[in-house]
Amino acid sequence: MAYDFILLDITDKIATITLNRPKQLNALSEALLSEYVHALKTAEDDPNVRAVIVKGAGPGFCAGYDAAGGNGNYAPEDAADAAPFIDDKKNLDRMWGATATAWNLTKPVIAQVHGYCVAGGNDIAGQCDVIIAADNAIIQQPQVRRLGLSFNHMYPYKIGPQWSKILLLSGDPVSGKEAEQLGLVAMSVPEEELEAQVLKLAKRFTLIDPTMMATNKMAINRAYESMGLNQARETANTLDTVAHVAPIMQKFVQTAMTSGFKAALTENEAPFKADERPFKVPGG
Repeated sequence: MAYDFILLDITDKIATITLNRPKQLNALSEALLSEYVHALKTAEDDPNVRAVIVKGAGPGFCAGYDAAGGNGNYAPEDAADAAPFIDDKKNLDRMWGATATAWNLTKPVIAQVHGYCVAGGNDIAGQCDVIIAADNAIIQQPQVRRLGLSFNHMYPYKIGPQWSKILLLSGDPVSGKEAEQLGLVAMSVPEEELEAQVLKLAKRFTLIDPTMMATNKMAINRAYESMGLNQARETANTLDTVAHVAPIMQKFVQTAMTSGFKAALTENEAPFKADERPFKVPGG
């Protein structure tokens, strides 16, 4: 398959998938997500691949779903009439299925995060087995302020209820270094060392027998699933359909339709820019 929105390279038993829409900050269009899933499955089916790296081209990892381009969950031109709950839920489940492909692979997947990792970027990175971030990366779920939920919902499993609530009820960002302190990412390193560190870990994984890798990854995943991971996702997606018809979101959509998506974002973020973030991450 020829790809238009990603790059796939397989070298030395490592498949590297690069989200490749740098002018759009690698925003997740339906086409990109489809190619992403295909590339992951290609890596899964290739017996020579032992590990996978996911990264973004250009200045950031991923700026979220392609709302402005009309291919995302919140496309302004599609939002004049609220979709029936069932159609909205199907759409959310479909996106979850795409982002969760990495979770279900038998091979380890490492997210290499630099620059912005926002909204849908967290859905991609959060389903990878390991996240390594640049110290200065910006990790954020701003959609919780106006547009709904984080249906990925890996935060509670990674950082516990209190910090999950601080970040998912405020929509405030943390740096890669702060995310390391919280446990949101496995480690953070200076940006200039990021690629080398990710590659070093990926090479380490390639030394493991495929059967040992697959069975151990599956056992770890099942531990989290037995704690209700899939049920939490199902609940979040259902609640997200409720959030999508809230007056505050309808106001956002109306502004986006009449004045443009950037204007809606500016209006959305203005109250939060007036004051500094009211918390400090311990050790961050």
